[in-house]
Amino acid sequence: MDPLLAFAGLGVGVIVGLTGMGGGALMTPVLVLFFGVPPLAAVSSDLAASAVMKPFGGFVHARRKTVNWALVRWLCLGSVPSAFAGVLLMRALGNGDRVQDVVRIALGCALMLAVVGLVVKAYRRDPGGSAGEAKPIVVRPVPTLLLGAVGGLVVGMTSVGSGSLIIVILLALYPALRPSDLVGTDLVQAIPLVFSAALGHALFGDLKLDLAAAVLVGSVPGVLIGARLSSRAPAAVVRGALIVVLIASALKLFDVPTAIVLTLAAAATAGLTLQGLRRRARNRHAEDKTDANGQVLTA
Repeated sequence: MDPLLAFAGLGVGVIVGLTGMGGGALMTPVLVLFFGVPPLAAVSSDLAASAVMKPFGGFVHARRKTVNWALVRWLCLGSVPSAFAGVLLMRALGNGDRVQDVVRIALGCALMLAVVGLVVKAYRRDPGGSAGEAKPIVVRPVPTLLLGAVGGLVVGMTSVGSGSLIIVILLALYPALRPSDLVGTDLVQAIPLVFSAALGHALFGDLKLDLAAAVLVGSVPGVLIGARLSSRAPAAVVRGALIVVLIASALKLFDVPTAIVLTLAAAATAGLTLQGLRRRARNRHAEDKTDANGQVLTA
C-alpha cells in the first residue's frame, strides 16, 4: 500500500467531513494527476471509497443532530435512481468526452455561483461565534426531488457533484440552512447516491479494490475528524472552509494548473481568516461599549 495515497485520502477525508464536498472533485484529479491512475479506474475507485467513507462522517452529523432528514429523503428519491441511470447513459453515449466536458464546465460555473451566494450570505447575516439556533425549514418536495435527480445524473456521468452540486442546490432552495446543517444534510444524502453510482461503475467500469482500500485507510479517519470539526465549529469557520473548497474544486474543473489552484486557495484562506479576525475585533469592541443590560456605555 502506498502511504502517500493514504495520506492524500486523509486530507480529502478531512475536507469531505468538514464541508460535505470535495470527494470526487478533489480525489479523482489527485489520483490521475499525482499517482498516474487511469481516469476510469480513478473514477470507479474514488466512488467505491466514498461509498464507505461518507457514512462515517454522516454518522457523526446524525449524532449531533445537524441533518435535515426530510431534505435527505426527497433528495435521495431523485438522486439514487438517476445516478445509476447516469452510468448507463454514459455507456450508451460511448466515450462521451464532449458530454463530460460540457457537464464539467457547467458544474464549475455552478460552484463559482455558490461561492458568490455564500459570500453574500455571510455579509447579510451575523456570522457570530457559534452555529446558532436552527430555523424551521419548509421542505419543497417536487423541486428538491427534481434537483436531486439532476445531481444524481451528473454524479453518475462524471463522478463529480455528490457533494459540490448538491451544496449548490441546497443553497439555492434553502438559504436559511445553518452551515453545519448544510454540510450534515449534504453528507448524509450523498451516501446512497454515491453507492448507486459506485455500483454502476463497478458493473461496467474498471474498479481497482486495492486502490480504493488504500484511499480508505486515510479517508475514513479523515472524514471522522472533519465531521467532528464541522459539527462543533463556528458557522463562519465552516462557511469559510466551504468557500475555499468550492473555489478550488471549480478551478480544477476548469483545468486550471494545480499550482495556481493551491496559490489561490491559500490566498482565499488568508483573506477569509483576516476578515474573520477583523469582524471578531469589531464585535469585541462593540461588546466593550455595552453593559450587562445591553445599554451603550458612554465615556
